Amino acid sequence: LLFSNILFAQIQNPVEWTATTKKISDKVYEVHLTANIDKGWHIYSQTTPEGGPIPTSLTFTKNPLLTVEGKAKEVGKMEKHNEPLFGGIDVKQFSNSVDFVQLVKLKAPVKTSLNMAVEFMVCNDKQCLPPSTKKFSVALK
Repeated sequence: LLFSNILFAQIQNPVEWTATTKKISDKVYEVHLTANIDKGWHIYSQTTPEGGPIPTSLTFTKNPLLTVEGKAKEVGKMEKHNEPLFGGIDVKQFSNSVDFVQLVKLKAPVKTSLNMAVEFMVCNDKQCLPPSTKKFSVALK
């Protein structure tokens, strides 16, 4: 009798993203892109230095009805530590959750949407997953 083990590769997805908006005034919105990160995993700050892991980055599709103001703020508990896996670079990372908050201004009080993508890398103390990109669209009304 021959026995064989069938292994099913499980796709790891340790970060769950949500996109929401908060109206600040008639033409100003905060766009919140929130990462909920599984225990033991972390993602990296937008300001992680070169030579280290891939920093989180947000890109926005051009929309003639709005402007994206400045760079997204990171709201969460930033952890800084020396990372031997990346040659001893001091990395900036978030565990559990982080909220990237982007200010957006409409050029006129109209209904439109903001399309965006987030590129990020997720690691734990044993491995890093390849960089991943998630796309979102949020209504501004």
